[in-house]
This record gives sequence, C-alpha cells and structure tokens, in this order.
Amino acid sequence: MSEPMRFDLKDKTALVTGASSGLGARFARMLAANGATVVLASRRLERLKELRAEIEGEGGQAHVVAMDVTDAASIAAGVDQAESEAGAIDILVNNSGVSTTQRLVDVTPEDFDFVFDTNTRGAFFVAQAVARKMIARARTEPDRAARIINVASMAGLKVLAQIGTYSMSKAAVVHMTRAMALEWARFNINVNAICPGYISTELNEHHWESEAGRKLISMMPRRRLGLPEDLDGLMLLLASDHSRFINGAIITADDGFGLT
Repeated sequence: MSEPMRFDLKDKTALVTGASSGLGARFARMLAANGATVVLASRRLERLKELRAEIEGEGGQAHVVAMDVTDAASIAAGVDQAESEAGAIDILVNNSGVSTTQRLVDVTPEDFDFVFDTNTRGAFFVAQAVARKMIARARTEPDRAARIINVASMAGLKVLAQIGTYSMSKAAVVHMTRAMALEWARFNINVNAICPGYISTELNEHHWESEAGRKLISMMPRRRLGLPEDLDGLMLLLASDHSRFINGAIITADDGFGLT
C-alpha cells in the first residue's frame, strides 16, 4: 500500500515574486507552512519584512529580496541574492502581475507597456534567470527536481470586457508556460501554470462591493468569489514532488466561470 500524500517541502527553497500582498503573500505562507524556505520578492520591502516576521513567528524560514520584475538587472541581482542567502532555488512561483480597466480603444502605449512589462516580459525574464541556475545545477545533480509555477489567469483563456490588455498578457503567459515546459523538461524542470478566476483579496475587495462588482458576481455559476486559500492545494501539489508527471499543464481554478 502506498504512503498517504503529504506536502513535505522540507529542504526546498522557494522564490515567490509579488509576495508583498494578495495571492503572492498567501502562496509564501503556505509554502513556508509546509516546510519550504521561502524568499519573498517584490519592490515593497517593508511589506515583505512584515510577512517575513509573520512566517518566522509561525516557525517558518523566510528571506527578503528587493526585485523589480520590469528591470532585468534587478531580476538578476534578486535571484543571485536569493540563492546566496537561502540556497539553490527549487521552486519558483512567478506571481507578479498588474492590470488596468479600460476599453481597448482607450489603451495608450504607456498602458500597454505597463501591463506587458510586468505580466509577460517580467514573468519571462524571472523564469529565465531562475531556469538558467536550475539547468546549470541539473548537469551535476540530474535527479534534483525543480518546479516553476507561472500564475496566469482565467482571463488568459477567456477574453473579458474592459481588461483586454490584461487578458492578452496572461494568454502570452499560458503559451510561454508550454514553451518552457517543452524546452526545460530534460533538465528535470516542470513548468506549469495556474489560471485563477475571480479571487477576493485586500487589493480588490472594494470592487466587489460596488454595483459593477456585485453584477459580475451574479453572473458566476455559483454566484461567489474565490478566496486565496482556495488555491492552496493546487499550489502545494505543483510545488511538491507529487507533480513529477505534471508538466506544461494549464490548470484553471475559477469555480467554473470559464464555462459560462
């Protein structure tokens, strides 16, 4: 009889971008609670330090690095610092993201670059920087598993009004995930994407109280929002060794909204 499944991430190091709030902070808490040493990355260092203190107070291990994913030099420095302080990165949660709400005819070049520089270009170069180190390590430790989890969006699979630019940027992340999975599989790197639906966080809770927000909720199959903890099981599965046969997967967690 096989052993029951446990998400034991002890001796794993996980880098989480966009960790200062929202889903990124939740992902970091869950990875740390399951034994991983987490490296918290973002531009907002004070928020990261608060989260580090919280994780350490719960008995976990956490480090803080400054990282602006729109700046290649900042990415390189942040990844180097992460490995210097916490050890080789086994898990990347590629989570940084931004959005705008506007009609496509109103999108300016600055708006477009704002979204794509973080969601697509930033995600790509963070993954590239981490993968380069994972690939170099695979040459001497071929059995050491590595995991990259790109946080895309249900909007990358289903175009939504008023956030077309965001939808396009996340659709690119979906295809990027498949390309990375194909190229890096032989180095024992599994690359998968999570596509969350509408999740209530401290960053958007005011929207759900508005008329437009309530109308959107009424259109959902079960007329409810997700919570950050609704992604815990999926995140932990993809981060763990239990996902060894899952590669290039695009997994929605949207309560069925994409079916409407």
